[in-house]
Amino acid sequence: MTTANLRELQKIARVLRGRIIETSGRAKIPHLGSCLSCVDILVTLYYQALNIDPKNPKAEDRDRFLLSKGHAAPALFQLLAMRGFFPLSDLDNYGVDGSLFAEHPPAHGVPGVEAATGSLGHGLSIGIGMALASRTRKRSNKTVVLMSDGECNEGSVWEAAMFAAAQKLEKLIAIIDFNKWQATGRSREVMALDPFKEKWQAFGWSVYEVDGHDIEALADLFPKWPDGSGKPVAIIAHTIKGKGVSFMEDNNNWHYRTPKPDEVEAAKKELGLSGS
Repeated sequence: MTTANLRELQKIARVLRGRIIETSGRAKIPHLGSCLSCVDILVTLYYQALNIDPKNPKAEDRDRFLLSKGHAAPALFQLLAMRGFFPLSDLDNYGVDGSLFAEHPPAHGVPGVEAATGSLGHGLSIGIGMALASRTRKRSNKTVVLMSDGECNEGSVWEAAMFAAAQKLEKLIAIIDFNKWQATGRSREVMALDPFKEKWQAFGWSVYEVDGHDIEALADLFPKWPDGSGKPVAIIAHTIKGKGVSFMEDNNNWHYRTPKPDEVEAAKKELGLSGS
């Protein structure tokens, strides 16, 4: 990746963060911390790694992306609009009664959204079904599932992990947004996640760890699969909840809080977006 490309993606990530914060303030819908922690992952996927076409979102050979942590829907909606799947102005209705743009991704109607998600622990299983279907149809696409660390509390995740390994779904990639928080406390204190990497390895996955805010490292990592091992891939992306805004970073109050107008402006100023 060239320096110019990296700077452009970093700028896109700042703009995306600003739009997410503005939308949360306007619509009074929370989960800002969870949205901001996965921004760099989403930008790298949608601008570098995924085989997608905004003009043909149902192309049979497209890569599939599932936002299993569906409470981060505002980040996905804004990114899909920025990427050209639908007009940015459509999101003026975000959070409005009857709108397609709700707190979690819907099953139908939003171009680029593959499935309804948000009931944590289900996304990986849905992704496995898609990966199996692609293999049966002899398609070469990848299936990528973005999960939260908190949802790895769910037994359904580990049942799915065992099944994916047994089926040798090497074109399945699970990315865990490991921001170290969940709704009520530190992820490692609520449940015993550690040893986290070794758990995934023991379940038969190829496992990699990466700084989830290092776009260059993410861009270098994603194209490596399948690697010939026959194993599904788990990427543990170490992130910071609320990344990009100092008064939101690593502050779990922003799981539930929505920003006031002055906080929106302060965040935009910090992101270098004042007056935009």
